[in-house]
This record gives sequence, C-alpha cells and structure tokens, in this order.
Amino acid sequence: MMTWHIDPIGIIHSPYSEKFAVPRQPNLVPAGHGELHLLAPYNDPNSVKGLEQFSHLWLLFQFHHIDQNKWRLTVRPPRLGGNKTLGVFATRSPFRPNHIGLSAVELKDIVIKNKQVILKLGSLDLVDGTPIIDIKPYLPYCDSYPDANAGYAQTSPEKKLTVEFSSQALESISLHQQSYPQLKELITQVIAQDPRPAYKRHNTEKQTYGICLYNFNIQWQIAQQHVVVQDICINSDLKSVT
Repeated sequence: MMTWHIDPIGIIHSPYSEKFAVPRQPNLVPAGHGELHLLAPYNDPNSVKGLEQFSHLWLLFQFHHIDQNKWRLTVRPPRLGGNKTLGVFATRSPFRPNHIGLSAVELKDIVIKNKQVILKLGSLDLVDGTPIIDIKPYLPYCDSYPDANAGYAQTSPEKKLTVEFSSQALESISLHQQSYPQLKELITQVIAQDPRPAYKRHNTEKQTYGICLYNFNIQWQIAQQHVVVQDICINSDLKSVT
C-alpha cells in the first residue's frame, strides 16, 4: 500500500489541556475560544491572503492524544449512551485508521505580528497543542445542507447537568476575572455537556471529578444531575493561554 507523510501547518492553542472534557462538537461551548498559530514556512502573510473574507473555516487535524496504533472497525458513540455499536465510519470517533478529524470553526480575526501568523478562532473542540494539517474556507452554498439526514445525531444534544459554584470556587474566579473574563461561563458550559464516560452517567451516587482548563485544576462533584464546582486552583505544570 502507498503511504503518505503529512507535516502539520499549525498548532492549536485552546483552553483544553487534556482530552477529557473537550466538547464533542465545536459549537457546544461558546466560551471555549482558541487560536491557530501557523508554523514555518506557512507562517507567512501570503498564505492567508484573502482568508479574512470568510467567517468560518474547516480545520483538518490529527488526534494526537490517541495512540497511533489504536483504531477500531466499530465504536460505541457517547451520543447513544455508549451501549450501541456502530461502524467507525458512521461516527466521529477519534479511533480512526488515520486519526484525522474535521472541525468547522468561526474565524474571528487574523493577527500578524513578530513574523507570526495567528488565526483567532471562536468555539472549538480541540485539545491544546493539536496539530492542524490543513485549512479550507467554509462555503455555505455547498457546505451546508439544512435538510440533510443526520441519523442518530439529527439535533443538538441537550445540556444534561445543572452547574453551581461553591463560595470558594467563586472567589477563585473573581481573582482571575481580569485575565479570564469568561472562566465561569467556560466551566459551566463544559461541565453542563456531561463529559463523564457514558457508562458512569447512570450512577446516582455522589462522584468527584477533575478537569483542566487553561492552567486551572477544577474539582467538581455530581449527584444525580446536579454539579457543584468545589475548587479552582492554578496548576503550575500547565501553561497559561490568554
């Protein structure tokens, strides 16, 4: 068989320091903005000339947190509760033969400074550090089919959890308000999607979880469908993204 070598053209910077809690589609967490930093030799203004005319982009990327030797012919989509098997090509599972993903994202701005080209993006579903292998402009006249049949994913998933914050967590948010003005909204939107593995969602006992967003460790407890964010603290091992 023929093989192809593909080099990344850019790297994503996002709030999602780990794959746990990354939204399953880019528009589910409106506060989860990010940036695409182009790599040499593509970080040249000529490579994005005219791109400012488009409001949205297609990003092709590599699932770099998945072992390249791990792929499956069948998977269990979380949307179906993790208890029904479908062929991998009937899903958007990351456990694909070539580990390539596709996301439609909003292009908010193009910044060119210090010989660096940075695309400012809206809501996205990509882990920090994700390698981007191509960019294409989104064309509504041929890329959008409002009447298309989407099988088991015809409608947007409902927000499954209610989220509240302890006084300690609110105090931490207040301390970082200037640098992270949307931190509370981001945490709320991420957790409301219920990032837990599908097999744990029917557990009615109190459970404790942690997620990493930006350079914060966020501890939260859930009982039934109600979440309380207990604590938010700085993780010095994670880099800050502003």
